[in-house]
Amino acid sequence: MEEVNPSSCDTPAVAELESIPPPAPKLRQRKSGRVTFSEENLAMLRADSIKDKAMKAKQEEGLSWGVAFFALALARYFSSKSNIVHDCDEVFNYWEPLHFLVYKSGFQTWEYSSEFALRSYLYLLFHALFVKPASWLYDSQVGKVQAFYFLRFILGLMSASTEASLVAATSSLFGRRLAAYTLMLLCFTSGCFTASTSFLPSTFSMYTLTLSSAALLYRKPGTAVAVGAFGVLVGWPFSVLAFVPVVLYALATGGFLKVFMAGLSTSVFTVVISAVVDRQFYGKWTSSVLNLVIYNVLGGGDSSLYGVEGPLFYLRNAFNNFNIALILALVFLVLAVIKSDKYGPLLIVVSPVYLWLSFMSLQPHKEERFLYPIYPLICLAAAALIETIPELLPKPRYYPPNEEPPIVLVGKVLRPVTLAVILVLSYSRTTSLLYGYSAPMQVYRQLPTMEQPKVGNQAVSLVCVGAEWHRFPSSFFLPSASYELGWLDDGFRGLLPLPFNSTMGGTASAPTYFNKLNKASPLQFVKNEEACSFLVELRLERPDRKYRGDDSSKWEEIWKAPFLDAELSPALHRAFFIPWSWESKNNFGSYRLLKRKEKSADDSLHIDH
Repeated sequence: MEEVNPSSCDTPAVAELESIPPPAPKLRQRKSGRVTFSEENLAMLRADSIKDKAMKAKQEEGLSWGVAFFALALARYFSSKSNIVHDCDEVFNYWEPLHFLVYKSGFQTWEYSSEFALRSYLYLLFHALFVKPASWLYDSQVGKVQAFYFLRFILGLMSASTEASLVAATSSLFGRRLAAYTLMLLCFTSGCFTASTSFLPSTFSMYTLTLSSAALLYRKPGTAVAVGAFGVLVGWPFSVLAFVPVVLYALATGGFLKVFMAGLSTSVFTVVISAVVDRQFYGKWTSSVLNLVIYNVLGGGDSSLYGVEGPLFYLRNAFNNFNIALILALVFLVLAVIKSDKYGPLLIVVSPVYLWLSFMSLQPHKEERFLYPIYPLICLAAAALIETIPELLPKPRYYPPNEEPPIVLVGKVLRPVTLAVILVLSYSRTTSLLYGYSAPMQVYRQLPTMEQPKVGNQAVSLVCVGAEWHRFPSSFFLPSASYELGWLDDGFRGLLPLPFNSTMGGTASAPTYFNKLNKASPLQFVKNEEACSFLVELRLERPDRKYRGDDSSKWEEIWKAPFLDAELSPALHRAFFIPWSWESKNNFGSYRLLKRKEKSADDSLHIDH
């Protein structure tokens, strides 16, 4: 294939002229015998020298924000379209209240009861600004799922823009190679794929910590602190610990008073706006930010009610999401301390990785999403270690100064090899997640589209879910207002979400069936299972379990998809997609949608009274 010349877009005449070499400089012989250049020739040489320097500078130019954003936007678009919902808190604490704000129906958790008021409506309102216009653009009911994916696309753009800033700042300060490695890890690691388009405050804190770190590298300490304050108060207040290194460094180097005032003014403004918004929705003056901190720190909040994990939980999950990049990021701490003169500023930026990981590992209640704020910084730290591989290898003591030892060449080869291994493992992890667990994102879209009016306060069709309540992807996936969702009692004794009650005040209501002890309410389950028109159920191959959908006299299966059975599948094969063996080594259940059979005339004669 013929190589394309970058200047091939020039006209033939211009190309021909450019191919003619410049005239040789005219020499002038002095009487003394010395050869000198004329002023005209010296000007030409100076111009050529400037041109050569400009070309060299262009070749060494770092990665621009636009190039990084384009690459990241493509990756985040794919995530927005295919990423699954990884946490039921994302659904019930954010997607459902947002659905209520836009469509006037949705589930409420006890945290949104005005009695407790622990969740910020400012955070929801910020996202509603995008979903509400999308609801006008698409059909108000049938197009709800398009509104869901539209917001995800917006989240992906937010992620791409903040990460592109980090890449560009890294390039300007540490060089193009480190920036390129960071960009590749951000685009392809499974952890960033998962976190970037999740609708969670921890993801919002990830955006702002990334942007704050970029501002610090750009030597804009006031901006770094202001962005950090906004992220903590709008997103997740407990992520403040991750911002501490950035804030302290900014205060120490950027002029204490100026930086302090930037953070203080942003904080006051955000707290006031948050309180005003909470007053509008909770129906009373309150601060969800303050309530959340008081509840968890002073108010006796017990997060262990929702599960306890061991100290290695985060290391195991982070390894699944970043594979050997996590190990490299942790090792970089040692290297950065040893060579603090070279990596001092970079260590300040990535230090939240080690601080946050250590602190969160000490907490009894652990969830994968709690690590989201530091995910991009893990990529940066890992990329930094990959770049320094040639420097870490031992070099011979005596070697010609103008030649590179073979060990250096080995180190340069190890860079792309290490990066390739990380990217292949990341692709394997992401593929396993999407192939194994995406059925819940599809099943509700198989419900028939109906635009029938409601009969009184009862929906025409009740979709019932038992043990799979925690994988419900949100009311955005119910195709019309003709459907409502109900929980079946499958033995779960925790408190489940219940629908927002507009007659009790909607967002301002304080239902008596909510409590902060995670105790089930007697009102949370469907009393009469005969009212269920549809059933969503995961059927696993367990001889000791009975499934409602197996009763062929009542239910007919209208759709099913495979769902990975994590309990009976080997850890390695379920965590990573290994071609030609993934399906054979793993076990799968059936995620299915069933429809209640209509009773025949004969059946109606045998109804119990």
